[in-house]
Amino acid sequence: MVKRREPTARQLRLGTELRRLREAAGLNARQAAALLGVAPAQITHIESALAGVSEQRIRRMASHYACTDTEFIDALVAMATDRTRGWWEEYRGLLPTAFLDLSELDHHSTFLREVSVLFVPGLLQTEDYARAVFSSRVPELTPEELELRVRYRMARQAITTPYEVIVHEAALRIRVRDRATSKAQLNRLLDLSQADHVTLRVIPFDLDGFSRASSTMTYAGGPVPKLDTVVRDAPHGSVFIDSEAQLDAYRTRFRKVREVSLEPERSRDFIHGLTKEL
Repeated sequence: MVKRREPTARQLRLGTELRRLREAAGLNARQAAALLGVAPAQITHIESALAGVSEQRIRRMASHYACTDTEFIDALVAMATDRTRGWWEEYRGLLPTAFLDLSELDHHSTFLREVSVLFVPGLLQTEDYARAVFSSRVPELTPEELELRVRYRMARQAITTPYEVIVHEAALRIRVRDRATSKAQLNRLLDLSQADHVTLRVIPFDLDGFSRASSTMTYAGGPVPKLDTVVRDAPHGSVFIDSEAQLDAYRTRFRKVREVSLEPERSRDFIHGLTKEL
């Protein structure tokens, strides 16, 4: 058995879900291995995503773990047997793994929801806006590193997954570079808000009782709700959140932020008004 050196976030999620199934059945790794007729180390390697797992073995695991959720099992099988090599693979070894994990998550998501308070979300940024954001990084990027990240961000925008995004007025007003860059970015938002797969909402400053500034997140829908994922920014990269309790909390957060945001048509009017100020 060849061990993986650097599992992807998707592979790690599969291992995590198989471990959760085993633990829910009240079995330790040694007991599970005995039922499957394998060495305990193999269970450990599968659950830590250091080794792959076949469809047959996943279905045997589910049977021994008394899991009868066929839709969930089928989704795990699809995760295990998928051999997609997406466009992001050309950046492997050039960009941090977290970038690639995010693109893989985009690719497999059934829907995307995002709340952004300080910056226009990456999926909606113009090239100049993205370059300005990456230029603010400390320590500074080399010119080559900067352009690589900008090119990657532009490529990531090719998604057609249903995308609902809520942007705070602060993100629309902060000038990451200059007036021209900000105006071009606002006009791009207006253009993208007309796309069939994009729903854009705005939270204005003039809103009483908005205390959810910490709700910035990306919520990615899985093939079943158990496989949804929340992505949050952290000082050293993105954090993927997948526990059921936290997923439920973030679903509630998004719903509450959406409830106080402007409807899409009013949001477009609001952004159009901001462009006139520039």
